[in-house]
Parts: sequence; structure tokens; C-alpha cells
Amino acid sequence: MFTSFSARTVANLGIASALALFLGACGSFSLPSLSSSPEPAPEPGMAPDMPATIRADEIVGRWGLASYQNPADRARTEAAAKAQCKQPYVIGAGSSGGVIMHLADQATPQELRLKGSPGGKNFIGPPGPAGGEQDREIVSFDGRVLITRFTDKDAATRYGNMVYVRCSPRA
Repeated sequence: MFTSFSARTVANLGIASALALFLGACGSFSLPSLSSSPEPAPEPGMAPDMPATIRADEIVGRWGLASYQNPADRARTEAAAKAQCKQPYVIGAGSSGGVIMHLADQATPQELRLKGSPGGKNFIGPPGPAGGEQDREIVSFDGRVLITRFTDKDAATRYGNMVYVRCSPRA
């Protein structure tokens, strides 16, 4: 009796092990569907980049730079930025259609892209979706004055609204 009980237990354990192996393997492959419904379409990738309404060549140049936190200080800050033209901030043309500028807290400038958004806002930043963590939003631009604000809240608090006033070309 002890022998038949052991054989039955071993057989049950063997069947249970085989069943567990079989069920575990079922999750790792899929059987062909016998239904006539079409396969679901693959998920679309990221949407293509939206072009900005401001071109890179429009902001390339020499700029006086200052910043403000309080909107009431904007006019005074524009005058302070204009006074900085004796030591201008240079926005260069990038080799692949962008502009050469600094990211927040970066000592070395790099090529950044001008990016549009569905809401009509324009951004300057590294490749990626518009409004990303390292982007700056172009708050306003009239050809002579460019105002930007970093999208990262910490950088926006530290740097405020950056006012760039175009320096007159050298004679």
C-alpha cells in the first residue's frame, strides 16, 4: 500500500509539473487567429515636429540681454538689455538649421531647435517634443525684442523672463 501511494503521488506530481510547464509556455507564444477580423494597426510613433512660426535665421545675431521677474519691470529691463550691446549675447546659426544658444545652467552653448506646438506657441530647445523640460517658450518676438521663459519651473524662477534686444549692426 505504501508503494502504490508513492507511485500515485509521484505520478500526480509529474502531471502537475507537466501541466505547469505547458501553461507557462502558453504565455510566451501566440497561436494564429482563426477569426477573420484584421490585426490591430501598430501604435503610431511620435507625431512629426511642428514647425515654429519664427525661423532660426530671424533670431541669429547679436543681442543685449537682461531679465525680469515682475511684468511691470519689462520696459526698464528692455533698456537695460539694450545697454548690454557693448558685450552682446550672440545667437549663432547651427549647422543643421537650428540656433546656437545655452540651455539653463549649461556653460557651453549647443545647437537648439525652434519648435512649434498645436496651441500656436513657439519654443527653443533640444530635439524632442515642444515644451519639454529643457525648452524655453518664446513669450513674444517682434523682430527687435525677443522675450523667452524657461518651461522648467525652477529655471524659470531663477532666470525669469529673458529679454533679448537686437543690437544695431556695426557700421
